Amino acid sequence: MTNSDFEKIVDTSDEWITTRTGIKLRHVASRDQACSDLCTIAARRAMEMAGVEAEDLNAIVVGTVSGDMRFPSTAVFVQEQLGAKNAVAYDVSAACSGFIFGLHTGHGLVVSGQAKKVLVVGAEVMSKIINYKDRSTCVLFGDGAGAVIIEGCPGDEGIQATYMKSDGGLADLLCIPGGGSRSPFTTTTFEEGTHYLTMKGDGVFKWAVRAMEGAARTVVESAGMTLDDVAAFIPHQANIRIIDAVVDRLGMEKEKVSINLPERGNTSSATIPTAYDEWVRSGRIKKGDVVVFAGFGGGFTWGATLLKHGDLAI
Repeated sequence: MTNSDFEKIVDTSDEWITTRTGIKLRHVASRDQACSDLCTIAARRAMEMAGVEAEDLNAIVVGTVSGDMRFPSTAVFVQEQLGAKNAVAYDVSAACSGFIFGLHTGHGLVVSGQAKKVLVVGAEVMSKIINYKDRSTCVLFGDGAGAVIIEGCPGDEGIQATYMKSDGGLADLLCIPGGGSRSPFTTTTFEEGTHYLTMKGDGVFKWAVRAMEGAARTVVESAGMTLDDVAAFIPHQANIRIIDAVVDRLGMEKEKVSINLPERGNTSSATIPTAYDEWVRSGRIKKGDVVVFAGFGGGFTWGATLLKHGDLAI
């Protein structure tokens, strides 16, 4: 969907959207595509790159807030589609931080010896949980999925530091208030549209900038490095103004920052893994490069991961 498509739906313009968000277009899943379908496509591509078969997987962790059903988890549908019968499968709900939280969880399984190979997916079909009458949110989001395989590697490669944080006192900044046990579906909630995503933009902007900057600095320091050591910075692709503010506060060179927001929109938990995949496949990220992921999401949640890029079968 391009910005001109939205001009036909809500009171907006290409200039308004571009100036305030940096987004030009976003991809939207078809009516019959569920979250697990996007997860499975991304998973198979990651498995091919890593040379991993479905039976090799010990765990599948999916970060999403737009899963196939309220339960069971989207991960079990991915397990079934892949035929990964040896893998335990479950979801992580951290909104746009879902991939980072899932990465942290998968890393813990491998480091603790509970799993040898873990599939971590960040995926969303945001088009099915946003209100297309709400100009402030509907123009922001797109659908997508990105996946990685986590397995043991030499000590000087792979994940070197992780960081996660949550603050439930900020839950009202970004949430879907209706449809849960707090406010079950009724005719009234449907008419009021509370089963759609709601956001307080100004509050999200302030917290997002501080959260991502702080998280990035924390993992760099935890790894015994400096920001000058970072070859690639991949922030959550929420809004170009947020990304620019974080990059400026970090003093990061713009050429080190991966941005796919103009062509993808905000795909929530899928933004970081898809941006990472694009830079890996293009050769922008090479063996030995220090890469930092940083994200934030509803909850309020935020976190970061620092890794040293290793070998991949591309």
